[in-house]
Amino acid sequence: MSLTPELLEQLGTFDTPTICNALELVAPERHGYGFTTVPFFNPRPELPAIVGYARTAKIRATKPEVFDPAEATAMRLAYYDYVASGSGPTITVIEDVDTPAGFGAFWGEVNTNIHQGLGSLGVITNGSIRDIPDSAEGFALMAGKIGPTHAWVRVEAHGVPVSVHGMDVEPDDLIHADQHGAVIIPIEVAEQIPDAVADIVAKESVLINASRQPGFNAAVLRSLMTDGPGH
Repeated sequence: MSLTPELLEQLGTFDTPTICNALELVAPERHGYGFTTVPFFNPRPELPAIVGYARTAKIRATKPEVFDPAEATAMRLAYYDYVASGSGPTITVIEDVDTPAGFGAFWGEVNTNIHQGLGSLGVITNGSIRDIPDSAEGFALMAGKIGPTHAWVRVEAHGVPVSVHGMDVEPDDLIHADQHGAVIIPIEVAEQIPDAVADIVAKESVLINASRQPGFNAAVLRSLMTDGPGH
């Protein structure tokens, strides 16, 4: 199931914490999972939120490839075909399976431009990134670390379940991400989110506006907090 471009664009106007708040209303069972829980390195916090369908893969960089060059090229091309397939826009979610993760960077000037050209808005990875100034303009980078080399990095599997920064992701999951982290939006509740956000904003505005008025105190706050507004 794909959402309309208009709805995806609307979801992108909200920050990720607001999306998380809305999910607490429309999918309360997801209070404790479906979002990142581990800090990550984000060299571009000024970029707006991104919303897209997950293209997943697993990479490794600590050991030389065991494939002949032609086979290795074919595997890489199969991965790029996968990235370009299906509904878009997309967000690339890559799990680095090395221990520790990030020995070699899959992401830099070349791959950010290739992925952006194939419809990806950004990457969420526990691995490393490099070439920050030369990476594709506007491409979101949310990584475990920054590093200087790609070593023997390669894609070992694609279109598979992955776990990145504490978030378990299935291929084609709808992801919302910004400088705060990322969260999976269940497709079946996505259309309910704008109304939930409007409800949350209205309730929060009552508290925020009151707190800025002369005479605001704990008694005033107590009288207002009857509907449990968000944080």
